Amino acid sequence: MSDDETTVDRPVALISGGSRGIGRAVALRLAEDGHDISFCYRGDEQAAAELEKELAGLGARCLAERVDVSDAAAVKAWVDRTEQTFGPVAVAVTSAGITRDGPMLLMSDDDWHDVVDVNLSGVRHVCKAVVFPMMKRRAGSIVTLSSVSGRHGNAGQTNYAAAKAGIIALTRSLAKEVGRRGIRVNAVAPGLIDTDMSAALDERVRDQVAARAALGRTGLAGEVADAVAYLASPRASYVTGAVLPVDGGL
Repeated sequence: MSDDETTVDRPVALISGGSRGIGRAVALRLAEDGHDISFCYRGDEQAAAELEKELAGLGARCLAERVDVSDAAAVKAWVDRTEQTFGPVAVAVTSAGITRDGPMLLMSDDDWHDVVDVNLSGVRHVCKAVVFPMMKRRAGSIVTLSSVSGRHGNAGQTNYAAAKAGIIALTRSLAKEVGRRGIRVNAVAPGLIDTDMSAALDERVRDQVAARAALGRTGLAGEVADAVAYLASPRASYVTGAVLPVDGGL
């Protein structure tokens, strides 16, 4: 970037779980839309470094930090550093998530709590950290990532489905709490998307899910990112408390 370009104010987008999969696609899409990007990741430093390079190539300033989103203090510190480095967070996207699948009767307490702590409490931690500054500015957009599992349930995913359903309830409730302060809160609920997480599924299961979709295929991370970018943008200025399925018509 030239010196002149670096002086242009760019809105700041904060993305949890940004180094891979849907979070990575969202980071790239929002950078293309003119945002500077702050993202956190759980452990894949190589993927984070590669994304930083791609974002720089799109003209975006970038802050990448290793953060456990189940740790409220760590999330708050990350958000504070983001605003100190780049300025106010205009858009927050909660994409961090893990799976620990198995029948409920055989599921360990650790597998239950790990998924709920990351997938649901992690969303709460990000939202709580960004929403107060947004309220003071009377502006902001939050987009959470739920799942088709949170809307319809899924055998072998009681922990994941419960967390993703909780995200929908959190999103709709928070939207009602902060709407009059100029903040919009929406959710995207993807179906089966081609990511590292879904690649771990048995091929027969993937084929069965794809066959159930009206479009007859799995989705792409970029297709989810486009939906997130819409909800994050002024184009969705009268949309809040919504849950947008991106599932091919399951």
